[in-house]
Amino acid sequence: MTTNEQIARTLVLPYLNHAVRMFESGYASAADIDAGMRFGCGYPQGPLATVDELGAAAVRDQLAERYAETGDPLHQPADLLEKLASSGSTLAEAAGAAEQAAPELRHEIATVGVVGTGTMASGIAQVFAAKGYDVVYVGRSEDKVAGVRAAITKSLDRLVAKGKLEEAGRDAVLARLTGATSREALATADIVVEAIAEELSVKKELFADLDRICKPGAILATTTSSLPIAECAGATSRPESVIGMHFFNPAPVMKLVEVVTTAQTGADVDETVRALCAKVGKVAVSCGDRAGFIVNCLLFPYLNDAVKLHESGAELTDIDTAIKEQAGFPMGPFELLDVVGNDVSLAIEKELHAEFGHDGFAPAPTLEKLVADGRLGRKTGQGFHDYSR
Repeated sequence: MTTNEQIARTLVLPYLNHAVRMFESGYASAADIDAGMRFGCGYPQGPLATVDELGAAAVRDQLAERYAETGDPLHQPADLLEKLASSGSTLAEAAGAAEQAAPELRHEIATVGVVGTGTMASGIAQVFAAKGYDVVYVGRSEDKVAGVRAAITKSLDRLVAKGKLEEAGRDAVLARLTGATSREALATADIVVEAIAEELSVKKELFADLDRICKPGAILATTTSSLPIAECAGATSRPESVIGMHFFNPAPVMKLVEVVTTAQTGADVDETVRALCAKVGKVAVSCGDRAGFIVNCLLFPYLNDAVKLHESGAELTDIDTAIKEQAGFPMGPFELLDVVGNDVSLAIEKELHAEFGHDGFAPAPTLEKLVADGRLGRKTGQGFHDYSR
C-alpha cells in the first residue's frame, strides 16, 4: 500500500463508518445522506454508495484493523456493517427500492421574504427572484438594503457577460426584488427565510417578531447551520410552521438545501418546503434538528481527523494530495478548512463535540492554535496554507 493510499484509508474509513451509523440510526435516508455529500461537498459519490462499491466486508475488516490500532470507538465498525458483511448484502438493499412521490406545494407560495443582507441572504433572494417569485428582503439600514441589490446585480451581470442570461432576464429578476428596512414589509410573505447572525438570542428575537408580523399560515424558515431550530420555533406561537432551510454558499450555485424538521414541524410545511426547493432547482435532503445536520456531521470529523493526522507527522500537502488523488474529493482537507475558515470550522467542531460527546470529535489542538493566532484561512491570508504571496 502506498503512502497516499494509507493516508486516504486513514481518513476516509471513519467518514464511511459515520455515514453508515447515521443511516443505521434512522436520522436520514441513504439517498439523502449520499445526495448531501455529493451536492453539498462536490464528492464524486456518496459515502454509502462508496461502501457498496468497496464491499461491506472489506470496509468492516479495514475499520476493525484501524480500531485495533487506535482503540477509538468511532473506528469500531458499525453494527450494520457487521450485518451486511455477514449476509453479503448491500446498503442499497438495506435501504430498499421504494420510491417516494414527488413533494407538492401544500401552501401557496407567491411572495418570499428574506431577512438579512449578507452573502447568504443576497444569494437566497437571487435564487427565488430568478425562478419567478416576488421577493421582499429586509435589512437594518438603507445602505445594507442597497448592498443586497448591488450584489445581486453584479451576480446577474456576470451571467449576462457569460451569455447565460439575457439582459431582459436580468431586468426581470431585479424587478421582482423589493428592499425594505422594516420587518413589517414581510406581512404578506408566504414564506420568510432568515439569514442573519448565528446567535440564538438574535434569532429568537427575530422569530418572535416574525410571529407577530407574518400572516397566519406563513412558513418561517431559518438557514442556521448549527443552532437548534426548536429554540427558534419556541419563540413563536406557531411552531408547526417553523423549519430549517440550510442553503449552501454560494446559494445561486450550490444545489443542496438541508430541510430540517423539528418534532413539531407540520408535515404540510415540510412537504411544501421540499417542493419549493425543487421548483427553484435545488436538491432537498431531509433530516432532524440536531447539530451538524447531514453534511457538517460527516464532513467536519473527517477534517478534524486530517488535522490530527498532520499532528502525528504527515505533511499538509501530502494529505491534501492523497485525498484528491485517492478519494476523488475536489479539495484536500486543509485546502477546504482554509476556504471555510478555521474559526468557523472550530465552532462547528465544538458544536459536534458538545452534541455527541465523543472524545474523537474534540477539536484538534492545532486547529485551536491557528484560530488563536488569527490564521483563519484564505480570508486572513494565512491558515494551514500561506496565501499571502
